[in-house]
Amino acid sequence: MSLEQQIKQAEAPLPTRKWTIYAIHHSHTDLGYTERQEKIEQYHVDFIRQALRIARAAHEGTKPSWKGFRWTCETFWAVEQFLKAASAEEKQSFADAVLRGDLELSGTYLNMTELPDERLLGSIHSKAQAYAASIGSHVDSAMTADINGYGWGYADSLLNNGIRHLFSCIHTHHGMYALGRKQAPFWWETRDGKRLLVWNGEHYMIGNELGLCPGALGKYMIRDEFEHQLVEPEAIHDAIATLRIHRYLAQLEAEQYPYAFVPVMLSGLGTDNGAPNSRIIEWIAAWNELYGEQISIEMTTLSGFFARLKQEDLDALPVHRGDWPDWWTDGVSSTPMHTQIYRDAQRTLRKAEKLDPEARSASRAELNNIEQQLTLYAEHTWGYHSSIYEPWHKNVQLLEVRKQAHAAEASRLAYRALDKVLLAQGGAALYPDRPYRFRVSNLSGRKVTELVTLQLDGWEPGALREGVEVVREDTGEVLPQQSAHPQTIVTELKLGAQETCFLFLRPLTRGHRPGTTTSNTRLIGADRVYDMDDLVPPASAAGEHPPIRITHNGIESPFLRLTWSENGIRSWFNKEQSREMLRSEDPYGAFTPIYEVTRPADPTDASQVWSTRARMGRNRKGIHVERSAGRVVSARTVENGPLYATVEITYQLNGLSYFALFLRVHAGRNRVDVSARFHKDSVWSPENLYLSLPFTSGDAAGDTLYADKPGGLVRPWKDQIPGTCLDYACVQEGIAWQDEQSALLLASPDTPLMQWGPLEYGTRRVHTQQGEEEKPEAYAWLMTNYWETNFKATLGGFYEFVYHVFAQPAMPEAELAAAIRALHDPFVVCRMRPSDTL
Repeated sequence: MSLEQQIKQAEAPLPTRKWTIYAIHHSHTDLGYTERQEKIEQYHVDFIRQALRIARAAHEGTKPSWKGFRWTCETFWAVEQFLKAASAEEKQSFADAVLRGDLELSGTYLNMTELPDERLLGSIHSKAQAYAASIGSHVDSAMTADINGYGWGYADSLLNNGIRHLFSCIHTHHGMYALGRKQAPFWWETRDGKRLLVWNGEHYMIGNELGLCPGALGKYMIRDEFEHQLVEPEAIHDAIATLRIHRYLAQLEAEQYPYAFVPVMLSGLGTDNGAPNSRIIEWIAAWNELYGEQISIEMTTLSGFFARLKQEDLDALPVHRGDWPDWWTDGVSSTPMHTQIYRDAQRTLRKAEKLDPEARSASRAELNNIEQQLTLYAEHTWGYHSSIYEPWHKNVQLLEVRKQAHAAEASRLAYRALDKVLLAQGGAALYPDRPYRFRVSNLSGRKVTELVTLQLDGWEPGALREGVEVVREDTGEVLPQQSAHPQTIVTELKLGAQETCFLFLRPLTRGHRPGTTTSNTRLIGADRVYDMDDLVPPASAAGEHPPIRITHNGIESPFLRLTWSENGIRSWFNKEQSREMLRSEDPYGAFTPIYEVTRPADPTDASQVWSTRARMGRNRKGIHVERSAGRVVSARTVENGPLYATVEITYQLNGLSYFALFLRVHAGRNRVDVSARFHKDSVWSPENLYLSLPFTSGDAAGDTLYADKPGGLVRPWKDQIPGTCLDYACVQEGIAWQDEQSALLLASPDTPLMQWGPLEYGTRRVHTQQGEEEKPEAYAWLMTNYWETNFKATLGGFYEFVYHVFAQPAMPEAELAAAIRALHDPFVVCRMRPSDTL
């Protein structure tokens, strides 16, 4: 049967209401995916020029058929690039069009992942508003496309920048919309009770599928019986459009959609990064001539649509509080090393800003440039569209290195800014006889006790071969120390919130260094294997027994005791409170690596490698996934001293040629620093790698899990909008478990994704579908390459990711986020010039 015959025989139920379709014309901004990033920039600059020409011709009457044309700038990034390239006349023309309402600004800078911190979100959301104010305008609405969620702090950031409305164009490829219903408004309430008006919308090119743009007849969400091309003869295009529009509106009525109007987004071409198209407004006029009495179509803007929405009874809209986890932020784990560099750069930037809040040393322009590089890396596009199918393609390689270069450049610039600040504040450049003097600054808002590493240069240990004392300059106190490497001296220091002190190294003379000998009571043999308990208590003489005891299957400090077996770390016992900190029923030990691979029938066939991924849906793995957990094969003592002890536990695991946990257990507090070092094999098949985090505060049944996100803590599976992702989320600095008695904090500075749902393949659930008593699990999701389009195809390489685990008494929830953030790198250490040269 021909396409024409199919159309004639097709049924189209007629809607009963008098409808208005509001068409919002925009270009979806993907920085990459369809072309090189710099080419995309060039395109979007020209798209605004094209939109200006159409709008001006309509305004001046030279093209009356274009009257009513509207163009919405989806991202302010595109406007920013246009303004950089535009002539004075073009800038004025653009401002005039914005003031007339022919072109509109969205408060969105780019479509972002959840990587940006609160400060960066506020910065990028201020840009459109600042430009609007400069021309006497105001931005009240923002739109996003592709991404399927945002952290709770995103709503705060928009509202703090004067943006009152958010239009969310969801994309259900490996994602899903919130609320269980598209095309639905609601109030998104912030922690402090402010409200953002949200339209939970359709796909950002649904208007193309309905046929509103000639030559761009899409078929992505509407999978009907018509096998057509993007470009069809006018009669066929119009017939399909008529059928689809009637069916779509009738379906809304059947679903008890409450309004007689509906918004649809559309592009001028059948592609992301598409141009404006004057044929849309011409087609709309022709439609309205034929069908406008029953179904009228009006081209509008974001603010125009929300103005219409606000004519309805908004008090009757549902109000939702909580997080809106983005299904698409998982791309950050497809380039895990560069995401690690990004997160370090973001923290380094904040250190420079805290040390130099007036930006005297590193200029505001330099700091803004760092934020721009961070923004471009955190934008949601993770590569070229054929990254999996043809990973050798030139564009795949070009886009990958450009994307990752943003993280590298942010890191370079952030460290340069910090170096400039420290040098201006008395930091010592490299010169002969540089004093052994260090400034240590606690930048957190909390009192912190921390192990501080004082770094020496390669030739300096020789001058200190008789030993040194670490002396606190203001008190004269000699601090304890430990050295794992000739060029590092580790000491322990307690500083109050925002406190700074100075340390110096005082060389010892010959004969002052204490010697060592063998113990006559410690039951450790010549083989150095400590697998027996001592019969005689340790002597009281200093240095006789280290404060931390290491055996063949465990490590014990005055505060905690860890025990491992072939199955991993199976006990994490809090001696201070006599509580086990691991869930007994969990199948995996603490920080056990878990590897998954879904193998195509032929793992060398590009089409199978692609199609295996394409069928995964929201499982992120196939039904025949192979899962394996690491098995402990050896453990050894790396060092043991007065401040800490370090052990290496080596695991055997499929997909990795080497994996080891390095556990640094502190002697002076209930803390363990964990370093996961591994060599990942290069595999083309879809993979995932996790670390198990089966922790509890001590009361597995009664504790609460918290996640640190921009704007504050959220409770996964509790503080969420209905219908949002339960399986995973992107966190800022870490997570915590807390009950009425105690808290266990876990900082995750390098890997932001946390898996909450079960690893097993199966029906995925969204928020409100879980049982009331169900609680999230916790896994650090280190890496993935499951996406069939634009993720990096291989994860092979060498990696090291760090975690910090700290147990303490329970604290008010308001302090918990600060405590998590203070766990990682709260001190800045700088080698200083002599005090009399400052």
